[in-house]
Amino acid sequence: MARPSAAKPTTSRGAGKDAGAAKAKDVTGSAVDKDQLLDFYRSMLLIRRFEERAGQLYGMGLIGGFCHLYIGQEAIAVGMQSVKAPGDQVITGYRDHGHMLAAGMDPKSVMAELTGRFAGASKGKGGSMHMFSTEADFYGGHGIVGAQVSLGTGLGLANRYRENGNVAFVYFGDGAANQGQVYESFNMAELWRLPVVYVIENNQYAMGTAIERSSSETHLYRRGASFNIPGQEVDGMDVSAVREAGLAAAEHARTGKGPFILEMKTYRYRGHSMSDPGKYRTREEIDEVRKNRDPIDHLQDRLEEVGAADEAALKAIDAEVKAIVADAAEFARTAPEPDAAELYTDVYTESAA
Repeated sequence: MARPSAAKPTTSRGAGKDAGAAKAKDVTGSAVDKDQLLDFYRSMLLIRRFEERAGQLYGMGLIGGFCHLYIGQEAIAVGMQSVKAPGDQVITGYRDHGHMLAAGMDPKSVMAELTGRFAGASKGKGGSMHMFSTEADFYGGHGIVGAQVSLGTGLGLANRYRENGNVAFVYFGDGAANQGQVYESFNMAELWRLPVVYVIENNQYAMGTAIERSSSETHLYRRGASFNIPGQEVDGMDVSAVREAGLAAAEHARTGKGPFILEMKTYRYRGHSMSDPGKYRTREEIDEVRKNRDPIDHLQDRLEEVGAADEAALKAIDAEVKAIVADAAEFARTAPEPDAAELYTDVYTESAA
């Protein structure tokens, strides 16, 4: 199962009493538990298989509206979620299914929301782009390009006001990076030293335009320079590199030093949405990334190299994940739709005053 073209990290054996306690050095030199690597693999594979099934359900007409798949970008949500502390918030745009699953939301409730069922995470009223779960510290899912950046900055302001030590992780893409409200948010965040980590998921193409054609500065981690916000470019196809950068950025924000920008260099395999044929790039380009940079294949090779799992174990994980996704899809297909009266619920919050 080895892939010679994939990056090969150095490895080391830990001093633990059993294999589960052994450590493997990732590409950044940081020690990572083998069990943690397996958890990363399972979570990333769950997102991949979930999104593949979501694409099928969309093709069958069971999912309406827009549907933006996260296939290819799994390492970012999983790696960053691993550095999140209890109470930290996550907010993102409309390519949000992977973030929900990484946050621990039930695959059944996420899939049911896609099909507009009452058992969905937002009672079938949010759909693909507007799910929400305060229980998982997940604040959406937002369809307006760049809107979540200002909202996430507001979460950071609330954290600073309450002095609760929490960090807001705010995700947006290379297309949203050109929105004016992003820079208004940057200015306020640095001016007030807000605990925010801005995560730019640069998948190279925005909606359908290559970044070189839409951005005069293509190194997006530099976008905070005029506001004195530090930034870093990260290999978003390597979950350990994502985690390492996320730990440092979160520490920066949590200790009162203000916001930090992480530019995750990644790639989406599917079109911008399910309605996008993706004719602005070649099949050869996509295949080259799949062959040499796929985040799941890369982690699979590492797991085998450090002795954390063999081919049989990885196949068993895949079978387990496929069963979870199949159950979620069947649940989403058969669960009841919301009553028409639900249109009037959860619209306003009533004050006791």
